[in-house]
Parts: sequence; C-alpha cells; structure tokens
Amino acid sequence: MLIVLGGLPATGKTTLARLLAARTGAVHLRVDTIEQALVRSGPAAHPVGPAGYAVGYALAEEHVRQGLRVIAESVNPLAVTRDAWRDAAVRAGVPVVEAEVVCSDRAEHRRRVATRTTDVAGLPLPGWREVTGREYEPWNRAHLVIDTAGRGPEECLPPLLAAVSAAADEGGLPLPLA
Repeated sequence: MLIVLGGLPATGKTTLARLLAARTGAVHLRVDTIEQALVRSGPAAHPVGPAGYAVGYALAEEHVRQGLRVIAESVNPLAVTRDAWRDAAVRAGVPVVEAEVVCSDRAEHRRRVATRTTDVAGLPLPGWREVTGREYEPWNRAHLVIDTAGRGPEECLPPLLAAVSAAADEGGLPLPLA
C-alpha cells in the first residue's frame, strides 16, 4: 500500500507520518530527506526541483512491489506530483490512500512556521512568506483532509488510520497496528 501525505510546510505532515509509521510498521519516505541528500551529494542546490520527487516515486514503487507499506510525505503541491504518486501505486498494483494535511488556523500555522526546527541537517526551512507564496494547486480528486489546527497528533491520527484500514480491507491486505 502507498499512503501519500501532502500539505504545506508546518502543517504536521512529518509528525503524522512518523506516528502512522510507528503504528503500522510502514516505511516513511520523506522527500525533504531525499532532496537534502541530493544537495549534499554535490551538483544540486535548493530548490532541487523535480529530482527529489522523481527519486521518491521510484523508491516508493520499488518498496511497495516488495510488499512493504510506504508513507510518501512531501508538500505534493501540484496535480502532476499527486498523479505521479498514484501512478506508482497503480503500476505496482497496490492500493493508495491520499491525504492532505492542513492547518486551518492561519495564526497557528504562522507560529508553527516561525518556531519549527528541522532534523534534516542543512535543510533550509521556508519562512511564512515562502510558505504562503508557493505554488499549491487545489486537489482535483477525492482525498482525506486532516486539519491539525488546535489538535495534537494523536487526535489527528484516527481518520488517517481508518482510511488506511479501509484501503487495506479493500485490497485484502493485513494491517498490523502497534
């Protein structure tokens, strides 16, 4: 199964992805980590462009073909990026769950952007102007929306777990929950 988490920076994607991975035993594939590895390797610089996503799609498809459950976490700002994750799952013949993580409270979101830190060495974090000014297309198909405003990660996880469980049931897959 491929679980795709998208949303603007500082909405809580990484926290939810890590929590979901711990609960389900899924592999957490984070595009920020891939992009920073490309930058550290030499020729790339921020913004990396499509290379990090292309590597992510290939890794996700390879991992799900091996029978692993994968959580692909990225901003995922464009229909073309969302389609590419879905296409990787379709090619591999596995179910896909798509979720957008949002923070509907603008003041809270802005505070998160201003106060967050990164655990990816050297990764530059965008400021509020970069977050709100970036290209981010509306989703053009049904997907789960998780609003993290005023809620902790444990409160936000149940709808995501339910969607993953439903997709697993539909695909005839076991879903171990820790």
